[in-house]
Amino acid sequence: MAGAPKRQDTRKFFENLSGAGKCIAVLTSGGDAQGMNAAVRAVVRMGIYVGAKVYFIHEGYQGMVDGGDNIKEATWESVSSMLQVGGTVIGSARCKEFRTHEGRLKAAHNLVQRSITNLCVIGGDGSLTGANLFREEWSGLLTELQQQGLIDEEAAQKNSALHIVGMVGSIDNDFCGTDMTIGTDSALHRIIEVVDAIMTTAQSHQRTFVLEVMGRHCGYLALVSALACGADWVFIPEMPPEDGWEDSMCQKLSESRSRGSRLNIIIVAEGAIDRQGQPITSDFVKDLVVRCLGFDTRVTILGHVQRGGTPSAFDRILASRMGVEAVLALLEASANTPACVVSLVGNQAVRLPLMECVQMTQEVQKAMDEKKFEEAVRLRGRSFENNLSTYRLLSYRKADSELPNSSFNVAVLNVGAPAAGMNAAVRSAVRVGITEGHKMFAVNDGFEGFYKGQIKEIKWGDVGGWTGQGGSLLGTKRTLPGKHLDKIAEQIRIHNINALLVIGGFEALESLLQLYEARANYEELCIPVCMLPATISNNVPGTDLSIGADTSLNAIVETCDRIKQSASGTKRRVFIIETMGGYCGYLATVGGLAAGADTVYIYEEAFDIRDLQANVEHLTQKMKTSIQRGLVLRNENCNENFTTDFIYQLYSEEGRGTFDCRKNILGHMQQGGAPSPFDRNFGTKVAAKAMQWITRTLKDSYKGGRVFANSEDTACLLGMRRRALVFQPVSQLRDETDFVHRIPKEQWWLKLRPLMKILAKYKTSYDVSDSGQLEHVTRFRAKESNTTATI
Repeated sequence: MAGAPKRQDTRKFFENLSGAGKCIAVLTSGGDAQGMNAAVRAVVRMGIYVGAKVYFIHEGYQGMVDGGDNIKEATWESVSSMLQVGGTVIGSARCKEFRTHEGRLKAAHNLVQRSITNLCVIGGDGSLTGANLFREEWSGLLTELQQQGLIDEEAAQKNSALHIVGMVGSIDNDFCGTDMTIGTDSALHRIIEVVDAIMTTAQSHQRTFVLEVMGRHCGYLALVSALACGADWVFIPEMPPEDGWEDSMCQKLSESRSRGSRLNIIIVAEGAIDRQGQPITSDFVKDLVVRCLGFDTRVTILGHVQRGGTPSAFDRILASRMGVEAVLALLEASANTPACVVSLVGNQAVRLPLMECVQMTQEVQKAMDEKKFEEAVRLRGRSFENNLSTYRLLSYRKADSELPNSSFNVAVLNVGAPAAGMNAAVRSAVRVGITEGHKMFAVNDGFEGFYKGQIKEIKWGDVGGWTGQGGSLLGTKRTLPGKHLDKIAEQIRIHNINALLVIGGFEALESLLQLYEARANYEELCIPVCMLPATISNNVPGTDLSIGADTSLNAIVETCDRIKQSASGTKRRVFIIETMGGYCGYLATVGGLAAGADTVYIYEEAFDIRDLQANVEHLTQKMKTSIQRGLVLRNENCNENFTTDFIYQLYSEEGRGTFDCRKNILGHMQQGGAPSPFDRNFGTKVAAKAMQWITRTLKDSYKGGRVFANSEDTACLLGMRRRALVFQPVSQLRDETDFVHRIPKEQWWLKLRPLMKILAKYKTSYDVSDSGQLEHVTRFRAKESNTTATI
């Protein structure tokens, strides 16, 4: 593959980090979680890549204590085909013996015999605490082994320090210090699939469903799934309902029915409690609804379904990024480096001291035990707090008399191509807007509908059930406002619109720039305007992620999994797959990383015939191993001459006798489908934040009985930048944009390309200047609260 463009040499590259002579062992412990295999695969391949010896420890700590065949050297091929498998292939077991000193002594002996002094532990807080204790006792254990004559002094000297790096694999997302743990996103996928299925049957029979989801001590899954499906009520352990909740809940359910809703969804975390600490069970809730309201009510307990199934695209990328980061952390560790966990904050991988995270996680439980519930929510972190406040904002409709009367009119429209999650964003914007006292207007068919006057008021109930719908219910067009400014200004005047929320892709950005520039000529356009990036291509400047891209990635990865399965069956087959994205290689690159592609061709990284030749030779070598299949992704506009047909024909010709080829153009299936939990949640939260910004900006720009906003900070894009959500004036984004190719000039995900190449066995250069700093949980919390809330 072609090398990345030359950069200044202020960067730190990992070529200087060698693993030669080092031994790394990887184990999974505690409850399994989807994505653990992706993490194991990344650790093994990155370890082998840097020249270290890597071992699997089968069956978690039990395997470490028992030794023997449980500790096996891993090869490159031994982690093939495990990326798409849920659970953990190397097994996990709860181990009582490791909790005893004798057990840990046996484990230390087994590691020293193989010179393993680097441990990568993937598990929950219990597993990680155990690993830390093991590290603290290490030198004492070696002394004991020496005294017993089991090891000699040389072995004790050679293995004197044990380095530990943890990755949190837990579907509950119950570990402080990280926004997402491995497995959480996949568990949400399972829950949302079930909720979507249940909604259709509930609708048919006018039923109420009580769903019990996992989360004995943490309500994350319950809270986010409630947010993602627009549930009527949610019970979580961190924030028990106020006393007398029974009446409030029944009143809310009955109100929603009287407004025409045919179903109710109530989500209960298995660890839900009331203010007295008494459990609230799903059966109790069901009996209550039947007794008070007489509604036909059913209970569904999701159970272990949530742990199963294939990992989502998000979990595979998260686990792969963390696995590579874990190996880097082990290579850089010195004798006095504390055990750390690699985790994700916003969109950035960070390292945090393991025990600080564990202590904070234990503090949450302590706060809950002491009935300090506000404190428990705060300790869970900004992401959790933000979810809770957004849920509260959206789920409970205040009586009209309780609403502030702002007398402002706010219009919402979709622009560009449809993206899954747009409807969740519209629903959220409408409901938050109504709560803030505004009159909300929906515009059909983008700016085309706007200038034709397709504008009507939209009420709270009109957007019920919108979160799970794909595409754009308002209708969306690529038409730009530039040519219709007279008519648009006239419509703004007719409907007295005081602010605009535009949800869309690159066209939405161009539209905002046109409206901003036309302010000089049209006073009507001097109103606050906010844009939410929503496009599957993720090609909008000013944001790392766009609404819709996650759903699209999952569609690509799901298809690639099936194609790989077909290729494995036929042996010696290479598939060339074309993805969408315009000139932006995000879907191809990140999809390639999640699907385990051998090569990905994109516009941002130029390639020539020599690179194509090298890629074919690389696949020819691969066919000589036990992995006899290949996957090549090509972005639709990566090169005008090296088309998908050209690459297919070249590979077919050059691979003749070694492998045969097939090609597949994924097309519009990448745009459709029900939105993923991430896109529902992301769309819901950014829209709520945008409406709050619009309210503030309206108040600030209301002078002399009217709204007048013409400064650049009143036409903004709300995007996610690394760790925070930020409002950026669109006029400032102009310089960051390549308008010809419709992509940002700088794209963060290009840093993931070397990662993908390493995992596909290419020698490459990997910039590690971003990683490596050990942060602190407390400092990181304080710092975070100064920025806007993380997702």
